Amino acid sequence: MVDDSQSPTFSESDHQDVEDKRRLRAAVVYEVVRQEGEEELEREASALWWSGVAAGLTISFSVITQALLKSFLPDTDWTPLVADMGYSVGFLIVILARQQLFTENTITVVLPLMAAPSFQCLALIARLWGIVLLANFAGAAVVAAFLAYGEPLPAATMAAITSIGEHLFVNSPGEMFIKGIGAGWLIAALVWLLPSAEHMAFWMIGLITYVIALADFTHIVAGSVEAFFLLMTGRIDVLETLFGFALPTLAGNVVGGTVLFAMISYAQVRREIEADGD
Repeated sequence: MVDDSQSPTFSESDHQDVEDKRRLRAAVVYEVVRQEGEEELEREASALWWSGVAAGLTISFSVITQALLKSFLPDTDWTPLVADMGYSVGFLIVILARQQLFTENTITVVLPLMAAPSFQCLALIARLWGIVLLANFAGAAVVAAFLAYGEPLPAATMAAITSIGEHLFVNSPGEMFIKGIGAGWLIAALVWLLPSAEHMAFWMIGLITYVIALADFTHIVAGSVEAFFLLMTGRIDVLETLFGFALPTLAGNVVGGTVLFAMISYAQVRREIEADGD
């Protein structure tokens, strides 16, 4: 037992300071993410589409910045440690600008379904996923075409983009899937962390996405810029793009973000949510 007589005396402002310094409970984080998911499910199709296209366009700066850094660095063992920092740029813009990125929605819109399962909610998730994923692909394809046919960047940078894409396709479909799980898990973890990050959001996004790049994890949207670029420059064909990259990576991202992280995150707070509801 704690002796109350030995406890310090706190003023009302002191108690407020204590509350401000405490980390958010997992159930609170869950509720923040769940409510964001419900808001996304209610958005109009046109809003989802254009936000998704914007994200597909913006995420290309992850590949472009990574290639720019790679083109200015010597070819050494430590080069990826610096060049991979560029991978965070597109994600920082997309997430801070609140654009629609498919892999963020592998957790946000799934939590409402877990809280109240229904065919209506499942249909809304399928609608959102379909619109956002196609929109992300459309944006990524536009940038890939601009890079492939316009060649707007220095020759060394264009060569670096090709090298980054070819490095992606060294992976077998099975490896694309396994590495996609890692990327899906980390993006879902990032979504879970952001409500607590506050003014540290910039650094949190940068760190998590930097790890994705360092680990060579595969991301369906960022990777599609590389895949479409190689397809348009004749280095791979449609079958390789679809079955070698897109389908296994998409499956891995969904497994990592939804099947693993979202379900485990919900499981850890389910009892607390039920108790609060009572």
